[in-house]
Amino acid sequence: MATLSETYACVPSTERGRGILISGDPKTNNILYCTGRSVMIRNLDNPLQVSVYGEHGYPVTVARYSPNGEWIASADVSGTIRIWGTHNDFVLKNEFRVLSGRIDDLQWSLDGLRIVACGDGKGKSFVRAFMWDSGSTVGDFDGHSRRVLSCAIKPTRPFRIVTCGEDFLANFYDGPPFKFNMSIRDHSNFVNCVRFSPDGTKFITVSSDRRGILYDGKTGNKLGELSAEGGHKGSIYAASWSPDSKQVLTVSADKSAKIWDILEDGSGSLNKTLSSSESGGVEDMLVGCLWQNDHLLTVSLGGMINLYSAKDLDKTPLSLSGHMKNVAVLTLLNRSEKMLLSSSYDGVIIKWIPGVGFSGKLDGKQFGLIKLLAAGEEEVIMAGFDNKVWRVPLQGDDFGPAEHIDVGSQPKDLNLALKSPALALVAIESGIVLLNGLKVISTHNLGFTVSASAISPDGSQAIVGGQDGKLHIYSVSGDQITEEKVLEKHRGAISVIKYSPDVTMFASADLNREAVVWDLDSKEVKLNNMLFHTARVNCLAWSPDNTLVATGSLDTCVIAYEIGKPAASRRTVKGAHLGGVYGLAFIDNDSVVSSGEDGCIRVWKLASE
Repeated sequence: MATLSETYACVPSTERGRGILISGDPKTNNILYCTGRSVMIRNLDNPLQVSVYGEHGYPVTVARYSPNGEWIASADVSGTIRIWGTHNDFVLKNEFRVLSGRIDDLQWSLDGLRIVACGDGKGKSFVRAFMWDSGSTVGDFDGHSRRVLSCAIKPTRPFRIVTCGEDFLANFYDGPPFKFNMSIRDHSNFVNCVRFSPDGTKFITVSSDRRGILYDGKTGNKLGELSAEGGHKGSIYAASWSPDSKQVLTVSADKSAKIWDILEDGSGSLNKTLSSSESGGVEDMLVGCLWQNDHLLTVSLGGMINLYSAKDLDKTPLSLSGHMKNVAVLTLLNRSEKMLLSSSYDGVIIKWIPGVGFSGKLDGKQFGLIKLLAAGEEEVIMAGFDNKVWRVPLQGDDFGPAEHIDVGSQPKDLNLALKSPALALVAIESGIVLLNGLKVISTHNLGFTVSASAISPDGSQAIVGGQDGKLHIYSVSGDQITEEKVLEKHRGAISVIKYSPDVTMFASADLNREAVVWDLDSKEVKLNNMLFHTARVNCLAWSPDNTLVATGSLDTCVIAYEIGKPAASRRTVKGAHLGGVYGLAFIDNDSVVSSGEDGCIRVWKLASE
């Protein structure tokens, strides 16, 4: 059996020029955020403890805990809200189609009976409030002419609802049943976020006109605004109140987060600006925030989550980051301390330390999109969707100066000879290219369409797999290659070839869902009938002691086979990654790490059968 020991979660999906919503449950100290079609549930005290809810059919925009913490309501771009339980496998309570377009925000009332949702109504209503169990509408919301970005319910009786959006308005409703009371026209640009204070006495609206204005929670009259001194220099995307209703946290496109003291008369004075790097690029703009218990949380456009402690704001924040897109490459660095490198195709390369998690982002902007990556002890070699192959030295904790070479065609596979690291094998459609450092030693046209390749650690042998499912074994000496043998067993194009660590065997897998382990000397099949995936095999990995082979597939499963036992006595992890498994690596003999389409990386403990 395989058990999940840790998860390095993906980061929230962000969008330029829009705030994103992060919400939480103060009782359990969990937070919720949305990535693609999944809702991520993370614990702030133990960030490696992550659960994922993936039942939505469309990208999810917002998720919130009910006031008692038993239910979560999540909404997506199709206008659907799903209400599901936080225990026993996220049982679905209800599903309602609320708006005809994307939902941007939702809120529970304090008694947990009503939910208000707002968003883009495609010409129909932009806001709806309904009973959580029956879905029947409570109240009538008119007064908006464009997309509504945020809504809030007063947490104390008498209930009030405030909504705000792209028509520069904030609308104030009495209820229930809710009816229009008045429009507030104090902002001169999109109003991005509205939030009631936890004691219900005030609410704040923040806008792209760089102002934050405070109002009386019961009547909606303007009280004051955040002072212009030391104010934000860019659009304010989100605001969050402290639990005691005395302070507000705001985040902005000027890459800073600010904490404001809210005085009794409703004006706000700047208390502190949380350290922001002015030098940073666009991805350092802050787009979301949350103040929960003792934690202050900010989220940047690049997905970096910074956790500050409310007791000690000068302490360096804990940074949590991860991937947003499909993690296609996962590799273990051959170092004294174990370190994983993962890269997603948008060019983000991240280092992880098993047991600790996020350990730093490497600057991969110069490479553009990344399709392939192989790591040696001192350097990383990578290729994207053009004809370039990059070689980058690893210096300490970061990349050294990168150099590239044009190989004349788009690389299909990359391999480093680990014992003579200057030697690299690049597979291109028509054949293979041998590189020594940044020089092309030789280019060989093999006469068949190449789909995967491998080179032995000493660089004396290469195995090339073709679109026709045949494996060609070549011996390599200098710039010459000679074909030794052709192995035919696969019935689909070869997708991956890997040598075992002791170089006595190699494993290959194909797009027709089969994997095979071969003996290197006799070229005989060592383990066959590895046919337990239901879709193409994307990746495979060997355990360090050469006894296990793991394969990962588009069917979301990871299967570990033991050499010397029949393939039927396998160990399977079902549903390892929504959308498919794309990267695999062993940390030690009984821990395998997988990465996939959902942007997460998971460590599985393989217990012996």
